[in-house]
Amino acid sequence: MKLSERVMKEDNFTKKEWLSIFESDRIDTLELLHEAYIVRKHYYGKKVKLNMILNAKSGICPEDCGYCGQSREMKQKQRYGLVDKEKIKAGAKVAYENQIGTYCIVMSGRGPSDKEVKHICDTVQEIKTIHPQLKICACLGLTNEEQASQLKEAGVDRYNHNINTSERYHDNVVTTHTYEDRVNTIEVMKANQISPCSGVICGMGETNEDIIDMALALKAIDADSIPINFLHPIKGTKFGNMDELTPMKCLRIISMFRLINPTKEIRIAGGREVNLRSLQPLALQAANSIFVGDYLITGGQPNQLDYDMLKDLGFDIDVVNDKVTQI
Repeated sequence: MKLSERVMKEDNFTKKEWLSIFESDRIDTLELLHEAYIVRKHYYGKKVKLNMILNAKSGICPEDCGYCGQSREMKQKQRYGLVDKEKIKAGAKVAYENQIGTYCIVMSGRGPSDKEVKHICDTVQEIKTIHPQLKICACLGLTNEEQASQLKEAGVDRYNHNINTSERYHDNVVTTHTYEDRVNTIEVMKANQISPCSGVICGMGETNEDIIDMALALKAIDADSIPINFLHPIKGTKFGNMDELTPMKCLRIISMFRLINPTKEIRIAGGREVNLRSLQPLALQAANSIFVGDYLITGGQPNQLDYDMLKDLGFDIDVVNDKVTQI
């Protein structure tokens, strides 16, 4: 039985099996990608979900994340407090006008104050009045039960809080919060019926086993959306001189995340341009979602290149109300 058939029949794979598949020299990367494509096509056809980020608060962060240009270890060029309502609403308008289904409001820092949560909630309510079909994702850091309840009531559809790496490797990436802190935040959101979004950053020195552990952890968490970031080294950070990824390794990683989480939104996210390079279109054989535009403090490629890529692939934009828009 083919690998894709086993996946779609919900066959039980052990961690040892997944690791063996990932590391096998007998399974060519393009063959593995094809198996992932069969699964992706089965659940998502030719649809691609588009996402856009607004960096609503930059820098001013007490955390020591080794990949991040906004960490306390960095002298930040982009440093500002939570932006006003009009700027957040303007971003939502841009998202709507560009057929982007999910608008992500992101704040730096350990977690939001109650005042900041109120500001986000008030703004989201206004956005939903104007663009009711636009899906709103908040990424505000560690939160509590009351804040999660307020976000749900305001109309936040999804909450992003990445596990970033494996539980084993976590302390090599950040020491100012725990792996459990991150998982608990996602569980709080799930308890408040907010769709969980959680992903990873690959290329920070983790092992192949760590990569499989990440994919399995997100399966256990039951994350609806899984952004896969590839390290875009930022000078001055702990991982600023690291360069461990190749385009083919990235394709292999994306394929494994699709096979382990077959029904989930798999998104190629930060660092795709510098790590996948000319192979970006191939990544969408396994992934069914991308970020359009810039990331937090690193730039993405021009929007039109993404739209051209989707058109050349023969894919359709999957907007939030399930209406498929031909590019």
